[in-house]
Amino acid sequence: MGYIPYCGPAPEPGGILAAWNFDPVVLAGLALLALGLHRHGLRVRIGIGLLAVAYVSPLCALSAGLFSARTVHHLVIVLGAAPLLADALRLNRVPLVPALSVHLAVFWLWHLPAAYELALSSDLAYWFGQFALLGSAMLLWRALAREELLPTTVFFVIAAMVMQMGMLGAILTFAPRALYAPHFLTTQSLGFGVLEDQQLAGLIMWVGSLPLTILAAWPPMMRLVAHTRRRIAA
Repeated sequence: MGYIPYCGPAPEPGGILAAWNFDPVVLAGLALLALGLHRHGLRVRIGIGLLAVAYVSPLCALSAGLFSARTVHHLVIVLGAAPLLADALRLNRVPLVPALSVHLAVFWLWHLPAAYELALSSDLAYWFGQFALLGSAMLLWRALAREELLPTTVFFVIAAMVMQMGMLGAILTFAPRALYAPHFLTTQSLGFGVLEDQQLAGLIMWVGSLPLTILAAWPPMMRLVAHTRRRIAA
C-alpha cells in the first residue's frame, strides 16, 4: 500500500537534514501562537519552540519513515511541549482523574495499529490525532499544577504515567512481529529492519519516558517535597 503522510514521504538518508517542513499553515499557526502567548513567560515560549521541533524540523519527515522517530515525536509533544504550554491555560479547576483518564485513552488509542495507519494516510486524521494528544496532555499537566492536590495524589498520577508508558514500550519491544503497516516499506532505506525499528521505538518509550516524565513533573514534585518538609517540621 502507498502512504503519503502529512510530512511527506520518508527522506533518503542523505537528505534528512534538509527535510524541513515549511507548510505555511503550520508556520502561520506557530507564529500566531507565539504572538498570542508572548506574555506567558519563558516556559511557554520553549513549549512553542518544541512544537516547531515536532512539526517543522526534519523530525517530522523522519517520523514518516521510522516508527522510532515517531515515538520521539510523540514524547516531544506529550512530555515536552504540553507541560510547558499548560502554563498558558487559564483553567483553575481541571479535574485530575478525568484528565488522566482521557489522556491515557487518547495516547493508547492513537498507538493502535489501525488508528496509527489512519493518521498516516489522512491529513485530517493526522491533525485530529495530534491535537488530541497535545490537548489532552495539556489538560493533564494543568490539572497536576493545582496546588491543593495531596502529595500522594501527585505521586500516584506521575507513577501511573510512567507505568503506562513503560507498559506500551514493553509491548512494542517484545512484540513478535511488526505491527505498523505504514513502516513496512520505509525503514530499510534508513538502515533499519521494520521489527528492529519497532523495538527501538519501544525502548525509547519504555526507558526514555521515565526521565522526561520526571523532568516534566518537576514543579508538582517540588511542591510535594515542600509539603512533606512542612509536615515534618510541624
